[in-house]
Amino acid sequence: MGTGTGWGNSDGGVPDGFGPPEYHGNPFAPPGSRPAGPPPGPYGTPAPPVPPPARWQAPSPVERQLYEAKTRGDWSGYFDVLGRNWLYTAQRRAFLDAHPGEVQFLPHFSPQVGGVCLTVLTEGVLPAPVADPVYSSASLSWYADAWDPTDPPWLAVNPGTPSEAYFLTTPEHRARWKRHTAAEIRPGLRLRALHVGGALHGTVAHGLACGALLSVNNGELWNALGYHGRGYRRERTRLQEWWDITTPEEWRDTLERLLSAEMVSPVWEFALRVRRGLALDFGGAVELDHWRTVAERVVRRNAERAAEPRITPEGVTPGTPADEGEVSAQAAGVRRLIGRIARYEARFRADGLLEDGRFIRTLEAWDYGRASGMARWGLAARFGTLAETEAAVVRASSVARANYRSWEEFSAAYILGRCLHFDEEEFGDWYENALACHRILTTDPASPWLNIPWK
Repeated sequence: MGTGTGWGNSDGGVPDGFGPPEYHGNPFAPPGSRPAGPPPGPYGTPAPPVPPPARWQAPSPVERQLYEAKTRGDWSGYFDVLGRNWLYTAQRRAFLDAHPGEVQFLPHFSPQVGGVCLTVLTEGVLPAPVADPVYSSASLSWYADAWDPTDPPWLAVNPGTPSEAYFLTTPEHRARWKRHTAAEIRPGLRLRALHVGGALHGTVAHGLACGALLSVNNGELWNALGYHGRGYRRERTRLQEWWDITTPEEWRDTLERLLSAEMVSPVWEFALRVRRGLALDFGGAVELDHWRTVAERVVRRNAERAAEPRITPEGVTPGTPADEGEVSAQAAGVRRLIGRIARYEARFRADGLLEDGRFIRTLEAWDYGRASGMARWGLAARFGTLAETEAAVVRASSVARANYRSWEEFSAAYILGRCLHFDEEEFGDWYENALACHRILTTDPASPWLNIPWK
């Protein structure tokens, strides 16, 4: 194969858990309905078995599309589906840790073709994550290029499921695979769900839906608690590059800080807290100049208090006078921040993110939404367990419900946090993509936000 150590194993076999599900035949097909070998044809695949009854529910649209193409004998269409989705293969975790950037083909014998196969799975049929094995994902084109003459003569797709198929791996056949690979694999800005094995109702589903803006933006299954993402190695790389997380301890610390809303900027929260207090005091909308003036006054008053002596258990402790230039800079910064928030909110109202007369009370949603994502990312990277992930997702649901009154209110707060963090008032992709995700989640009939009550 192109990378790794080939498909031979030093122990002469595949360790437990690394092969495909044990095959017991298609439970919906009568005995003897499967042909013994591939018929003539360019794809070298067995003919489709008798269709399962209507009660069979595909885990996701990918498996449904594969099954439909297989049932009508449309192998070109079958490969089109494979070509626009990531294909996963089991890996020894120790091997990936020791050989970054490499993939090892782990073969198995298949009685269906009477030969050795490499199994690849589509996302909807991946098993729940365990410590070992882990999975790597790649495009169909990558597999076509990585194969070499010592690798298995057969490719098994989703064995043991109604969407299964087996394909020869000769150079001629692999050349055809490449013609079906899409230019972009599984693009973002799509609502995708797991219909079998994914949470659709209840507290876990609510907690996962708190991270749906991220899932839709990335084109990921929003409700897959047993999350693999792009595979073990890539999910570890993502956490390292975006969050500087490289250990289970760092992941747990970051997750706890997100669930406690300790990563959202305290300056943002200060500015919004001042406006919230004014709105409560005066019972209505707060004028921008009034908000700025009071916020600056509070900044200066806090500096004065810091300079005053304090009585502590050790006695009288002298205060720490603040430099006037520093205090003035802080006050000016808060005034600028208030202007940014006001301009974003005006744009939100114009785009339907925020109702007229409404304002954003707190940006804790920015942390809670990311906490829902972080729980799953850590599982995919094997920094945490499935039980830890579920507990964190349930907690994300609880704190979000305690601080917000609707999906729309939560969404506006999350998006404002995202924009203040990344967008720098450009109203570019960071904003436009978030707006597109919000619109999908508030209008698509299959959206969790339209099917799971906020409280």
